[in-house]
Amino acid sequence: MAIERMERGKLCQMTGRPHYNHQTWSDGRNVVRYVRKEEAPELKKDIAGYNLFIKLAEQYVDEVIRSTRREREKKKRGKKPKSRNPRI
Repeated sequence: MAIERMERGKLCQMTGRPHYNHQTWSDGRNVVRYVRKEEAPELKKDIAGYNLFIKLAEQYVDEVIRSTRREREKKKRGKKPKSRNPRI
């Protein structure tokens, strides 16, 4: 499955109105723009594409972290402890 289109944010249907609100964060602020009803299905797909990308990226990060930890543990187990020669 290829992710060809993405859009951040979420889409909210406005009660009693013929449009939707598309909400995103930009520069620490919630930015809202109105979206016509006809544009909503395509925008929903674009938002789903972004959410899928984020999910896949998180899975990749988790796997790399697991791999890194395994590698570190192997190195730790492979080191021989320093011998202690008590001074008499």
